Amino acid sequence: MALIVQKFGGTSVKDRSRIFNVARIVMNTRNAGNDVVVVVSAQGDTTDDLIAKAAEISMNPSNREMDMLLATGEQISIALLTMALQELGVSAISLTGWQAGFSTDRAYTKARIKRLDTERVESELARNRVVVVAGFQGLNRSDDITTLGRGGSDTSAVALAAALHADRCQIYTDVEGVYTADPRKIPKATRLKEITFDEMLELASLGAQVLNNRSVELAKKYNVELEVISSINPVPGTIVKEETNVEGMLIKGVAKDNDVAVISIKDVPDVPGMSFKVFSLLAQKNINVDIILQSSGNQGKKDLSFTVPLGDAESAVAALKNAATRFGGGEISVDKDSAKVSIVGAGMQSHSGVASTMFEALFSQNINIKMISTSEIKISVIIDKEDADRAVAAIHDAFIN
Repeated sequence: MALIVQKFGGTSVKDRSRIFNVARIVMNTRNAGNDVVVVVSAQGDTTDDLIAKAAEISMNPSNREMDMLLATGEQISIALLTMALQELGVSAISLTGWQAGFSTDRAYTKARIKRLDTERVESELARNRVVVVAGFQGLNRSDDITTLGRGGSDTSAVALAAALHADRCQIYTDVEGVYTADPRKIPKATRLKEITFDEMLELASLGAQVLNNRSVELAKKYNVELEVISSINPVPGTIVKEETNVEGMLIKGVAKDNDVAVISIKDVPDVPGMSFKVFSLLAQKNINVDIILQSSGNQGKKDLSFTVPLGDAESAVAALKNAATRFGGGEISVDKDSAKVSIVGAGMQSHSGVASTMFEALFSQNINIKMISTSEIKISVIIDKEDADRAVAAIHDAFIN
């Protein structure tokens, strides 16, 4: 008998038909002799609808109350799925995140898991029940409800798989695995049989919307083998693991991320400690910084540009302007019309000319590059948002036939 953790996204449980489809998948896994823990997201567009409801009441609701509100979406899903399983004759019980033992820090709307006590889950499994857990949520030390941020249900599932020493963690989505690009936008995109944790982590961080990057970090840390699989079409998916045997594939994927804002600070004093003052200020606000570009010093001044998530742009600019005297910079501006396009692949470590091929593809489409960032297995560029789809298609054609 194996222990399997299965996670189902919002589109997989968006209505009655999809809920019973999920219930049958879980039932078949259970009938094959396995113990099953299911992690579920909120139905369809429920989270977006709840955010819209909050906006009807307040233009600036507190993060604590937003977590209180958004956590209700997953509670609806787990109750309905458990009812469907019971209708099919499967013994099942639903648990909220805190009932399942998720303890988090106090960073409302983007909390991190501090501890996971699986005693209740193990107790229910011992009673031969399928345990249906609300993803995305936990409880902090003040007994306040917290949420793990967008895509947090993936993180919940991987954390449970690690803590329970599960034999497998299956992430069910509305696509049939991990593709070389978004198959809805790039018809030539192909499904990968395998991909490494590092490659998947880069793709997830760079805008590929198949897996949450924090879930991949967790899977890599605890060596939880993941399977990304379709809840609609029963075909083999993509295995995400430490090492793969796929050879000859230079680039595993091309990703696009529109959730990017470029902040620029003019005339920062060219002296030691200025970058620390700027980025420590943003760290205090829990604002993640990605690509950083610093100009060469000129007449004792330099320009500093960096990217942050679009939703954090105004907070970042406000914080910087309020503390301008700390770093003595000049004009602070924000560009919200940019996108990040990236290529990822472990194969590029041992091949020359990868950057040249990528830049040639962009040049062929007359696309200008604003910023560049590289690592051993990825290259990212910041370009105009209106050019992003053409850029992805051109780069994909250049590398993946």
